[in-house]
Amino acid sequence: MRDALGVGIAVGLSGFAFGVTSAGAGLTLLQTCALSLLVFTGASQFALVGALAAGGNPLTAAAGAFFLGVRNAFYGLRLSQLLRLPGPVRPFAAQWVIDETTAVALAQPTRRSARIGFGVTGLTLYVLWNLTTLAGVLGAEALGDTDAWGLDAAGPAVFLALLAPMLRTATERAVAGIAVVLGLGFLPVLPAGVPVLVAALAAPAVLWLEGRGLGARRKGTDR
Repeated sequence: MRDALGVGIAVGLSGFAFGVTSAGAGLTLLQTCALSLLVFTGASQFALVGALAAGGNPLTAAAGAFFLGVRNAFYGLRLSQLLRLPGPVRPFAAQWVIDETTAVALAQPTRRSARIGFGVTGLTLYVLWNLTTLAGVLGAEALGDTDAWGLDAAGPAVFLALLAPMLRTATERAVAGIAVVLGLGFLPVLPAGVPVLVAALAAPAVLWLEGRGLGARRKGTDR
């Protein structure tokens, strides 16, 4: 309960930054709130509104957001084995399969505590994220020009704060570093939203190189 509430409250409050960023990108209150209610994965939401704010094509922006959200499907495979929730509950639980709920659930020693951690984190974060999204949109109107306050940087800052603690291995750090280089390198020459898709190539590239290195070491051992 302590872990779940701590994560849920801390991350849930950053929904305010999303609401402000989305309003600054030109989305309406209804569109912004629908994203938090239906999509409910912060990185994808920030990627979508960030690309739209930069003048990107809506389809390209949606594609970038989609590919960022694909990771949640892999979380679901692991959590389905860990939680073993009843069939009727699974479609509703799937809405809460995100970075934070997965991290809290996997950190628990028993299935019962994993279920509690997943459920409390998901409920706390979902409620707070949506409430603070609404507050962010309404607050953006009072703030006026969000760029003048520097709030356009809030989304990337929150995403980096969530990502940094997850980069524990050399492979993960290499993927992140190459993704940054690719994203920044193609930013001046490609339409908004497309550099995110190019940066995603960092993962298979690093894994391929790592696989080749492992294969070469095995051959050397065999000799």
